[in-house]
Amino acid sequence: MSTPPAPSASHRFALTRDRIHELLAALCEEAGIGSRAADDAELIKFTNNAVYRLPGTELVVRIAGSATVAERVPVVIEAARWLARHDAPAVRLVEEIPQPVRASGATATFWHLVPSTGPEPTGTDLGRLLKHIHTLPAPNFALPSWEPFARIRSRIVDAEGLAEADRVFLTERTGHLELLVQDLEFELPAGVLHGDPFMGNLIPGPEGPVICDFDSLSHGPREWDLVPAAVGKVRMDYPTDHHSPLAAEYGFDILTWSGFPVLRQLRELRLVTSVLPVLNTNPGLRTQWRHRLDTLQHGDTTTRWSTYR
Repeated sequence: MSTPPAPSASHRFALTRDRIHELLAALCEEAGIGSRAADDAELIKFTNNAVYRLPGTELVVRIAGSATVAERVPVVIEAARWLARHDAPAVRLVEEIPQPVRASGATATFWHLVPSTGPEPTGTDLGRLLKHIHTLPAPNFALPSWEPFARIRSRIVDAEGLAEADRVFLTERTGHLELLVQDLEFELPAGVLHGDPFMGNLIPGPEGPVICDFDSLSHGPREWDLVPAAVGKVRMDYPTDHHSPLAAEYGFDILTWSGFPVLRQLRELRLVTSVLPVLNTNPGLRTQWRHRLDTLQHGDTTTRWSTYR
C-alpha cells in the first residue's frame, strides 16, 4: 500500500468536527482495516489530536489536529519504536500497518489498545516511569533538541480567531520567557525527555500504567519532565497531589529548585498556546482557554485551571 507524500509546512491543515467521521473512515480504509471500522468509533480525546478507539479491532487511531502537530509525527513513530525496543511501559504502534497513515490531508498513527483495567495511576508510578525513560541509552535516531519556544510561536501563528491584543501578549511573553530560560542553571544531567509527562498521559493498563503521547520527546533538561506534576499541584484543580509522591520516587523535588518559577511560567504558557490551532474547529475548548489566558494577563498565579474537555 503506497503512502502519499507528507503535506508541506505551508499546507495549514486543521481537523474539524464536521468532517471527522469522513476523515476517520478514509484513514481506516488507507490503513487496510476498512472504512466501516470508523462507524462505531469512540472519541477518547480531542485537543491537539483526535484520539479514537475502534471497537472490534482493539486499535486506537490518533489523528493530528493541525499541521504543526502533524510535523512531529515522524518523531512520535521513532520514539514509540525506541521505547518498544527497550521494553519500556509505553503504548505500542501497530507495526502491521505502515506508519504514518495519510488520507484526505489528514495524518494519523494506529496503536494497540491498552485496556484501562488496572488501578488508577499515582504520582509514584509517574516518578518510576520517568526514572525508567531517563536511564535508557540514547536513541539511534535524530532526537530533536528541547526547544519549546519555536513550537509555541508556531501555534501562535496557526491560531484560529485570536484577537490581535492576545496575539501580541502571547508573543511578547514567549520572548520574555525565552530570555529567562537561557539564564537558568540546571541541576540534573541533560538527556532524553518525554516532554509532557502529566497524569493524563498515563493509562492504567492491566499490568501496570503505561505512558503515551510522544509528541514532545526530545533531548534537554530533565527538570522539564518534573514540571507538569508540580504545576498540576500549584495551578490545576486536581483533587489529588501527584507531585509529592513523584518527587519522593524520583529523588528530586522541582518545587525547591530556584529555577522552578521560570519553568512554571513556561509550562503555563504552553498549556494556553497548545490548543490555539484548533480553537475554532473545537469550540468546546474556548471557555477554559479564555479563563487560562485571562489569569496570565492579570498576573494571577493562584486561580485554578481545569482540564480541557
